[in-house]
Amino acid sequence: MRDQDFWCVIFVIGFCFQPLVLSSQNLTCNLNDLNALEGFMGGLQSTLGNWGRNFSDDCCKWAGITCNSSFSLGLDDSVDSYRVVELDLSSRRLYGNLSESLGNLVQLRALNLSHNFLKNSLPASLFQLPNLEYLDLSSNDFSGPIPVDFNLPSILSLDISQNLLNGSIPQSICVNSTRLQVLKLAVNYLSGSLPKSLANCSSLEAIRLSTNSLSGGVPEGIYQLQKLTRLTIQRNKLTGPLSKEVGNLINLTRLDISTNWFSGTIPDVFHSLRRLQFFVAHSNNFSGPIPHSLSSSPTISFLNVRNNSLDGPIDLNCSAMTSLVSLDLGSNWFDGVIPSNLPTCRRLNNINLARNNMSGQIPDSFKDFHTLSYFSLSNASYSNLSSALHILQQCQNLTTLILTMNFYDEELPADPNLHFPRLKVFILANSRLTGSIPQWLSKSSRLQLLDISWNCLEGTVPAWFGNFTNLFYLDISNNTFTGEIPRSLTGLQSLIDGNFSSVPEPSPDFPLFQKKNVSARGLQYNQVWSFPPTLELSNNNFSGQIWPEFGNLKSLHVLDLKCNNLSGPIPSSFSNMVSLETLDLSHNKLSGIIPSSLIRLSFLSKFSVADNQLEGEIPNGGQFGTFPNSSFEGNNLCSDHAPPCPSKVHTYLDQTRKSRMNVFGVEYRGVVIGIAVGFVFGVSCFIVTDRYVWTWHF
Repeated sequence: MRDQDFWCVIFVIGFCFQPLVLSSQNLTCNLNDLNALEGFMGGLQSTLGNWGRNFSDDCCKWAGITCNSSFSLGLDDSVDSYRVVELDLSSRRLYGNLSESLGNLVQLRALNLSHNFLKNSLPASLFQLPNLEYLDLSSNDFSGPIPVDFNLPSILSLDISQNLLNGSIPQSICVNSTRLQVLKLAVNYLSGSLPKSLANCSSLEAIRLSTNSLSGGVPEGIYQLQKLTRLTIQRNKLTGPLSKEVGNLINLTRLDISTNWFSGTIPDVFHSLRRLQFFVAHSNNFSGPIPHSLSSSPTISFLNVRNNSLDGPIDLNCSAMTSLVSLDLGSNWFDGVIPSNLPTCRRLNNINLARNNMSGQIPDSFKDFHTLSYFSLSNASYSNLSSALHILQQCQNLTTLILTMNFYDEELPADPNLHFPRLKVFILANSRLTGSIPQWLSKSSRLQLLDISWNCLEGTVPAWFGNFTNLFYLDISNNTFTGEIPRSLTGLQSLIDGNFSSVPEPSPDFPLFQKKNVSARGLQYNQVWSFPPTLELSNNNFSGQIWPEFGNLKSLHVLDLKCNNLSGPIPSSFSNMVSLETLDLSHNKLSGIIPSSLIRLSFLSKFSVADNQLEGEIPNGGQFGTFPNSSFEGNNLCSDHAPPCPSKVHTYLDQTRKSRMNVFGVEYRGVVIGIAVGFVFGVSCFIVTDRYVWTWHF
């Protein structure tokens, strides 16, 4: 059952209750239910509006409560009364513990306390309610194990996801709760194996156990749950092969087993899974080729087997794969060339083939690949960059192009006829490319992220870079650019107002990497908008001053200008870059002082001005106390991170003199009094004492 379908069921239940609710003004809330609710209220550390006897003696009038009469529920009560059948207090900012008294609401059908701040253990009595059909305790801070004695014979949907629960999933979960349709225990700290008793819940339609520490294999009984439409067990420690019995799950639409320790080959059973749309198996230890039934599935729309050990040539039957939208085969051992038939996958718009053993050139057939939006070929051995760009420019919907670590030692084409009008992300780094920044790039006016770092590009950076109104991430570091930093960069609109028009995401999980050097492991970002707003201009030959107008970039997080030939002062206007987290000006020829206004940069966590020609006192306050001494070395600076400033040394000596004078002040005043009282004795005392005092100081 889909989530929305279940809500429809709950709505129907509630709708059926409605005509009977409050049908008689003579009926009142059942006393047992009233006491149970007061016990629940007593466990909270926060107050509930419109609750309690001060509000009304009739608990059915309290907020979030739905009641029904005993008679309508078919109860053989001697006195007809209202019974609590639904309690919905989701997103009420509730704090505190969940009382065992809720277990006394024996007629409760639906309980929703999700998205609150409830904590500590789950009450065991809650898992003994005979009529409970819907239980949602998700997005709280519950801890400890799920109660072992699990007996909810009427339960249809159970959601305890996004808490702090530990221990194992009770083996009794489907012994007496065989009507269960939706099970959600994701994002906890659960461990141990998957219960074999899950096979008894033959009505299960959705199992969501992702982001725990579950281990062992998948019980064979799970593969007999033929009503199952969604099985998401990613981000655990599950092992073993993926059984061919998975082909029995004929109603499955989403299967996510990613980020586990599954191994062996992917079973060739996808011809049986005629409703499967999402197959996500990345970050496992699968080997061998893509099975034929998977590479010709007419229903698969998202196929992600990235980061495994799959091998062989890529052979997709695009005439059969009519639903394929997103294809991620990155970080495997695939070899051969890029399949020329990919443009015939008529709905395919996202492709990641990065980090494989493929080579060759971009097929000429890609000129007709009009659906292609996201294309990554990084970390391979492709050649002929000029041909690649001339072909790919004809992909009319191309927005993201990642070609890093290919086309080694080739020249960045300067053909003015090249044009990528929809391009938002262009990454062509670490390829030892020669040449200069081409004029044709200026026509890609929608650029948001541009990375051409770690190449051998030279010349000046053109002023038209400032025309990229959506550009929030620019990395041209580790080249040999010369001249001044374009003043126009200080006017990048997205870094001034922070309006980053987000790039449409190519898939739920297409990785991008940010590398700080050639050998280091890259930082992975799964969405373009998660990259920090950055101007990375380091390790070039830029000269001239640093423009004061950089202070206009209030949304900039990273400014890296290290290892250039910049001179002049550090602008005090830098303090206006209120979002700045990293500022690196080291290894330049900057002079003057470090502006004291920089202490106002409250988010600054990395700062370096090492190896410049700065002098004066290092500012004291703000984040400056957290920076290491190495951030300031190689200058003529003084203060806590360097030798003491001369003025402070003099101040220290003066204070020392004064303190020592105070020690002997009584003796000195005694000399004056002695002179007044007796001349001879006074003179003698003065000579002795005066000599004594001066000898102490010098």
